[in-house]
Amino acid sequence: MKQLIQSLITIVLFTCPIALFGQHADLSHVPDPTPAVKLGNEMLFEKNLDLIRGKKIGLITNTTGINSRFQPTIKRLHESPDCQLVALFGPEHGVWGQYFAGKYIPAVIDPLTGLKAYSLYGKTRKPLPEWLDGLDLLIYDIQDIGNRTYTFIYTMANAMEAAAEKKIPFIVLDRPNPLGGELVDGNILDDSAYSSFVGKYPIAYLYGMTPGEIAMFFNKEFKINCKLHVVKMEGWKRTMKWWHTGLPWVATSMGIPRPESAFYIAITGTLGEMQTVCEGVGTTLPFELIGAPWIDAFKLAEVLNARHLPGVYFRPTFFIPRYYKFEEQQCAGVQIHITNFDAVRPLEVAVHMMEVLLKLYPDQQILGGSEMTSRMKMFDLVWGTDAVRRALQAGKPAQEIIQSWKADVEKFMKKRQQYLLY
Repeated sequence: MKQLIQSLITIVLFTCPIALFGQHADLSHVPDPTPAVKLGNEMLFEKNLDLIRGKKIGLITNTTGINSRFQPTIKRLHESPDCQLVALFGPEHGVWGQYFAGKYIPAVIDPLTGLKAYSLYGKTRKPLPEWLDGLDLLIYDIQDIGNRTYTFIYTMANAMEAAAEKKIPFIVLDRPNPLGGELVDGNILDDSAYSSFVGKYPIAYLYGMTPGEIAMFFNKEFKINCKLHVVKMEGWKRTMKWWHTGLPWVATSMGIPRPESAFYIAITGTLGEMQTVCEGVGTTLPFELIGAPWIDAFKLAEVLNARHLPGVYFRPTFFIPRYYKFEEQQCAGVQIHITNFDAVRPLEVAVHMMEVLLKLYPDQQILGGSEMTSRMKMFDLVWGTDAVRRALQAGKPAQEIIQSWKADVEKFMKKRQQYLLY
């Protein structure tokens, strides 16, 4: 049954682009919105056509690469008389988002344009030199979630490296950070031992920057040195969460169905890597739940709420995951309710939550035992260090662990300041 459901999801997602955005798609019934923000992909066509006029273009994008009227950048560039779109490049989940997280993605022929869609999450995660032959520039248009472990920004960085090597200009069509531009939280990754595709560079877990800003940071701080141009948004302010922008949201992956999910994955995503509790994946509330068959829901909620963590409330709940961890088993735990998106500190909540679980259920080896496992290694990679896991296993209080990363975050904040565009 699980394979059948996943196959149906793949078929629907893969065929939807043709139905929604085919050559005869009629958007006349779509109201002309007046969002507070104009995206980089809109500003490209409104004020920056000289950047693409007469150029052969490679586009790095996925299903999130739409404008405020739901028009894909793929379609706009493909139909533009001002340039020639000649190749597509897809990140994790594929150009049209039809692949599950971590799944190997092959090169395919794009069903909308008939162009070759190269995979940057397959045999290689960096464009091969021959894929860029004949291109005049590379354009990047993907919605991100402001989370260090999300792989899209490293697809962007790798493509910037490839562009630099081929001396091809690289353009980022900027987009909002759904968390806003002020929330910086979590530790700085240790790139001497924990650099990977879920955390390549020493930045904060939540870095509070747009794709264009983080591209500028990567380009200079890590000496990529490509010829980079960011097409800025118009109207975006750092105080804006996604729902302030007036823009439509497209799921960035199956686990991020709405913009609020970007906050919740930062709270539960690291613990979810251990696969010892369910973090809501397999339910209609991915990353908003924590539970297991052996948890006392009322006790867990009571102890967590007694900590009075700002901007969050834990409600006892019961649920049955339909796939993934504890599939078809009754789980008890808490639903995490963010009550104040300006006050909540997701990574701090995560550490407190893990400390409580370890104290309440010491026999469950929630963060593993004395022998290193593949899940423990993955947990350390997403944290960008083994220090958090070791401190929790040693019984150190959450507040001490959180305090340990503050000085490094302050240094990152000062360094990041010069790259802020808004």
